[in-house]
Amino acid sequence: RSRRFIAVLASFLSQVTSLRIGAAVARPSRQILHQRYVQMGQQESTEAKAETAEKPQETRETTDLPYGAWPSPITASFVATSGVRLGSLSVDRDGAPHWLEGRPQEKGRQVVCRYVGRGAANASERGAVDVSPAEMNVRTRVHEYGGGAYELAPSGGLIFSDFASQRVYWERDAGLLCLTPESTWKTGQYRFADFKVVESRDWLVAVREDHGVNGDAAPAQVVNEVVALALDGSGKMQVLATGMDFYAAPRVSPDSKHLAYICWSHPSMPWDTTELRLATIDDEKSSTASHHLVDGSDGDTSVLQPAWHPKSAALYYISDSSGFYNLRRLPPPAAAAGALKPVDALPLQEVDFGGGSPGWALGQQGFAFLADGRLAAHVPDRATGTAKLLVFDDTNDAASAAASLREYSKADGLPHSFGSLSPAPDSTLYMLGSSPDAPSGIYAWSGLGAGAAAGSAAELLASSSSSELPPGYCSVPQPVEFASTEGASYGYYYPPTHPTCSSAEDAPPLLVKAHGGPTACTSTAFNPAIQFWTSRGFAVLDVDYGGSTGYGRAYRRRLRGKWGIVDIDDVCAGATALVERGLADRARLAIDGGSAGGYTTLGALAFRDVFTAGCSLYGVADLSTLAGDTHKFESRYLDGLVGVLPADQALYDERAPIKAVDRLSCPILLLQGDEDKIVPPNQATLMHEALLAKGLPCALKMYAGEQHGFRKAENIQDALNSELYFYSRVFKFACAGDDIAPFPIDNLPAEPTDAPAPA
Repeated sequence: RSRRFIAVLASFLSQVTSLRIGAAVARPSRQILHQRYVQMGQQESTEAKAETAEKPQETRETTDLPYGAWPSPITASFVATSGVRLGSLSVDRDGAPHWLEGRPQEKGRQVVCRYVGRGAANASERGAVDVSPAEMNVRTRVHEYGGGAYELAPSGGLIFSDFASQRVYWERDAGLLCLTPESTWKTGQYRFADFKVVESRDWLVAVREDHGVNGDAAPAQVVNEVVALALDGSGKMQVLATGMDFYAAPRVSPDSKHLAYICWSHPSMPWDTTELRLATIDDEKSSTASHHLVDGSDGDTSVLQPAWHPKSAALYYISDSSGFYNLRRLPPPAAAAGALKPVDALPLQEVDFGGGSPGWALGQQGFAFLADGRLAAHVPDRATGTAKLLVFDDTNDAASAAASLREYSKADGLPHSFGSLSPAPDSTLYMLGSSPDAPSGIYAWSGLGAGAAAGSAAELLASSSSSELPPGYCSVPQPVEFASTEGASYGYYYPPTHPTCSSAEDAPPLLVKAHGGPTACTSTAFNPAIQFWTSRGFAVLDVDYGGSTGYGRAYRRRLRGKWGIVDIDDVCAGATALVERGLADRARLAIDGGSAGGYTTLGALAFRDVFTAGCSLYGVADLSTLAGDTHKFESRYLDGLVGVLPADQALYDERAPIKAVDRLSCPILLLQGDEDKIVPPNQATLMHEALLAKGLPCALKMYAGEQHGFRKAENIQDALNSELYFYSRVFKFACAGDDIAPFPIDNLPAEPTDAPAPA
């Protein structure tokens, strides 16, 4: 028991010191520290008593093994096959939750599922069933990143986009009905997404992306519009909004008289500058008129995610005009008499509403309307890595809304973190929830209903994983803050964790992870790919470098003109700070990342001398090539991140890792899909050729049939095992596990000289 208390106390002290690493900032008060100490001591005492009562004679022996060589049940196969991707949660007219499930074991196929039998006494009557056709993949290629691939029709049935054909179907009791023109799908001309049914007009409103009659239009010639598809299967389409480069979130008012939508044009991205427009629908012509600009007129505001209140007909949306993504409210158009003046829905909240990746995918919604008319929104609590639920009244007065505001958190029975809120008519709130030590899942929470028991836990309906993680292997993330060139930066530190292994070495190897985007963020949700490393003796630092979302507009805009500088400074500063605290071995610092994170990885290896190895997954090596050889959505992204071509060609050359190969001095692994349309495969090929010529240890693995991000289970598994094997050769430790197959590493002896891996 005393050993356990020491371990808990050490963990507590680690959390306290890791809250502020390398920065001269205010520390928690002595009172707060004392409270935390007492709480942890009480928790340990309770756990120890229970453990003693259950297993009074239990002793746990530890084995001393080098970091990296610890055997772990969290294999690459476990990571690749034990889980599915969950998202796009919605509720049908009967209150049953539906969601999208991406299945690696089915080559990444996405399936719409429905939960049936909730409340049934017999467990065999409860569970998830597939709703979408077995032969189809529910996915859209609008903006290449997709999103908004299905919609539940109010009268019943599922409307969805099929990935292979990009046609839109309505799965009804009467059978499968195609809603898009047969004459165009074979050429790949149209793609559709972000659906909303307007049954009073027999419309399916959607974003349409036109790639030309042969489906091969250059990015500059691709046309995006808002259209209405006829629900009768005739294939008729009516353009409702056109003229801007991009459209998102077309939403028709409850009375079917107004259309709200988001639009923007190059070179802006949706988190930079967008507009919210409101059009009147002409009853006679079934078209739109009077497209009024509601918000975004200053050319410096990002507005996203409009949604009509089903009872008051007020239009809510999120805007970063305050410096944070906060909710705004437009009174019902019928009552506004032309004076459309949006107001703040709440006084300033210094948190970002609406999720962590604003605008990357269509169909996102960070708030919802409850059955009683109140609003519910999820916001992140970055200090703890958790989420909070805000519930407040629908009113045009921010002060009144604030007076009604109620906050709910994990203490009230909610998951550790959550999103994708979907209310049901019976006051149940469905959500996608997660925690650091359990797979994500679909949850039902009844804490808002009349007579709900305080703190009643959310019910897990469906998990992303059918495999159970053995106890003692899960590393719990600790929020960290560290000083960097632009100010404080953030991330999550995962210490090496194993129930029976330890190491006599002073400090573990560290793997720094750079997320993609770069306008995105990481989270504390259970990530088996991180636990794969920590259970083997690696420490992991998951960095939210400057430019990440979820910390306000100023932090997100740190990357403006500075991609390849700020992000690299931050990952290096984070690694250095952990070394200085004794939490990482300076001689064994690795970094990896995918897509934009792959660029940060390659840049950190080329332009700094901090890391000793790295792995780029479908990462950018040549900025100029990316700017000239990518899809429409991101074709001008680099204007804001780097500069405008051709005037700023020198900046592109200065920050291109492939043009700085002479400065590289450490081994690099490159993992790439051969059908990637976002980061073309030739980038990895060119980088590999340059590394070969340089004489550095390197390897390139090209995965057939993969696009931007690996979806097939066998490739997810191979990529993870390959990275581990690569580091084992570089850092000279023996891999534990029979499933890790050696592969040739260029410019490195063919056979390792290390001792055999422990059984």
